[in-house]
Amino acid sequence: MTVDDSSQHLDEPHRAGLAQRLNWLRAGVLGANDGIVSTAAVVVGVASATAGALPVLLAGSAALVGGAISMALGEYVSVSSQRDTEHALIEKERGELATDPDAEFIELVGLFEARGLSRETATLAASELTEKDALAAHLAVELNIDQDDVVSPWHAALASAVAFILGALLPMATILFLPHPERIIWTFAATIFALAITGYVAAWIGGARRWRAVLRTVIGGALALGATFLVGSLFGATVL
Repeated sequence: MTVDDSSQHLDEPHRAGLAQRLNWLRAGVLGANDGIVSTAAVVVGVASATAGALPVLLAGSAALVGGAISMALGEYVSVSSQRDTEHALIEKERGELATDPDAEFIELVGLFEARGLSRETATLAASELTEKDALAAHLAVELNIDQDDVVSPWHAALASAVAFILGALLPMATILFLPHPERIIWTFAATIFALAITGYVAAWIGGARRWRAVLRTVIGGALALGATFLVGSLFGATVL
């Protein structure tokens, strides 16, 4: 039976560069979500304490810049650790193949058998894959790593920072360009709507239940905004 490549489902994860694309998407969605929540919480808190636009602008700008840098650094450190681990595993597997290829071949056959193949089929598959690229075969079957698709910390950091800034601009715009006190209500509404979108997209990327993720994200954001609004109101009343 021949296989027609054109019949592949293009939305399924079997194309090259998947790890890089998912890395960008994950970092971007998380960055946008944090940018929306953290900046909205800050500007709502300050706006509930004062009707002045300048304090809100200063606090929101500080939250935007500091948050974007923090997210970028966090993503860079996290993904760098993941990349270093993957490189270490690749080098370890390369060394094992160089020093004891027979044992590695037996291990590969055993891995195929553990997945349900017969001994004969497992041996044939291991032989053909080893002949083509032994290292790639072991990385894929044993460690689920593609040596040509190792994630980039720079890409993750950039995606996270840019997404954070874009997410932060939404609450900044609503709180600055709408009249007081309606601006707080509209910032609440815009933030909840944006969080619902990021929660849905995050669940879509991870293959999780989407409405459950949306509900978690929305409830968390609402609690954060409610808490900062309460704190700002208390400080505003104290100052007045």
